[in-house]
Amino acid sequence: MTDSTPADPSSCIFCDIVAGVLPCAKVAEDETTLAFMDIDPGSDGHLLVIPKRHSADLLAIPAEDLTATVLAAQRIAKVIPAQLGADGVNLLNCTGAAAWQTVFHFHVHLIPRYRDRTRDRMELPFEPGSVVDLGMLAQQASLISAGLRG
Repeated sequence: MTDSTPADPSSCIFCDIVAGVLPCAKVAEDETTLAFMDIDPGSDGHLLVIPKRHSADLLAIPAEDLTATVLAAQRIAKVIPAQLGADGVNLLNCTGAAAWQTVFHFHVHLIPRYRDRTRDRMELPFEPGSVVDLGMLAQQASLISAGLRG
């Protein structure tokens, strides 16, 4: 957790939405999760799926809340192409301010994608297909694997 990450759910805008203190355009809700439209959408139909229980980010969320949130996102994603005419869907999570996280309550963005650029304002922040150093990839894989082994 970083200094910009509130540990206290009482200062969390998403917890206020869950509690009904702040309004939202609700898409779906169950005992564990809530899905609602993003107020700063990158494309038509861009929405957020959150666990109702507060966790700051991907590093802090309990496995059962993560599972429920991702399964809820998948259930919603399955209807987006037919309901909105989307050509695809992105599932995005940002963990930490350096990764563009602005609300420190775990959430996933469910972003419908369209070939029609008038409905889709998002662009990748990097250029896929660039040249990669295979030695660097192997070194990074080794470091991460070592961390997983403890």
